[in-house]
Amino acid sequence: MSYLEKITSPTLLLNEKICRNNLKNMASKAHKQGKELVPHFKTAQSQQVGEWAKEYGIKEITVSSIRMASYFCGQGWENIHIAFPFNPLESGTLNNLAKNQALSVQLINEAVTEKLVDALEHPVGFFIEIDAGYGRTGVEVSDFGLMESIFRIAKKTDKLRFKGFYIHPGHTYYTVDKHKIYEESIAALSMLKNKYSTEYPNLITRVGDTPGCAVVDDFGDVDQIGPGNFVFYDMMQVNLGSCQKEDVAVALAVPVVDIKKHRNEILIHGGGVHLAKDVLAEPDGSKNFGEIVYLDKDGWKMTGQRSYVKSISQEHGLIQASDELLSKVKVGDLIGILPIHSCMTADCMKSYMTLDGKWVDHTEGA
Repeated sequence: MSYLEKITSPTLLLNEKICRNNLKNMASKAHKQGKELVPHFKTAQSQQVGEWAKEYGIKEITVSSIRMASYFCGQGWENIHIAFPFNPLESGTLNNLAKNQALSVQLINEAVTEKLVDALEHPVGFFIEIDAGYGRTGVEVSDFGLMESIFRIAKKTDKLRFKGFYIHPGHTYYTVDKHKIYEESIAALSMLKNKYSTEYPNLITRVGDTPGCAVVDDFGDVDQIGPGNFVFYDMMQVNLGSCQKEDVAVALAVPVVDIKKHRNEILIHGGGVHLAKDVLAEPDGSKNFGEIVYLDKDGWKMTGQRSYVKSISQEHGLIQASDELLSKVKVGDLIGILPIHSCMTADCMKSYMTLDGKWVDHTEGA
């Protein structure tokens, strides 16, 4: 029985072969440079994908919330890093998880450091997040006073242990010159390592985002790279030059519910609650919410003529259809959509179906 026969409503498909290949390629890239790959699992959010990752030498992961950390606890990870400025209201949960799992958090100010000093009952590591230069979050790279204040406060307890410095240069999503951004980030981490390695000889430096890690070939003396989206990739990454369409490991299978050939439109059951609302701009200024692919028993294949989702509402999606697509598709068929942002689509769908018809877990579907 084909996996297609099991689908009656929007379903997020996961191609295990492509996903594994993405893991293998990034792990190989890190290994060749003597770096450790610590992927950010905010994209996959899956214990099963985590088990695949371990087969490529991955021993630690990063997550974006304490809820996600909890989901991955007890799965054999050497450390789980929560890469978000720590929320002190979750100190109790952190304590509970730290009883049996090595964890680290991200600190950017004295106030939260003080609260953790008072609250921690079990050892927890911490990274100081450095502002990559686009102002979202983090300590400015030249603010040694703040860094040293965090160090002093943390030393009040033996439960809060400095691990290193973390930079997420997320503005690679908006800048053509990704190499320049990485040169700046790597130089900043190198400077901090040189400045503090005498006092902290085992400190780790980590840099990571998919657009940069996909194209940069020299990470200098950085110890770890931490991209996340590369596990699945998506059309945004294709647009940024991080990958090819053939590297995208997920596709949303959706039913066709109406066809208007005179308007070159196909109506699908698949909208914002399935795809999320991330969008790319077409050359003519129209919106693109996902790229259409053909589904078959082996997965999906690219169309000859491009078709894309041009508008979405909560449950509806409207496809700008090519003549080729209109000639091949009828009401009641399933077609596939390569998402613009796979992290958000996966978060909406809360589970995956593999091409052999098996369900794969997701944090939000637990």
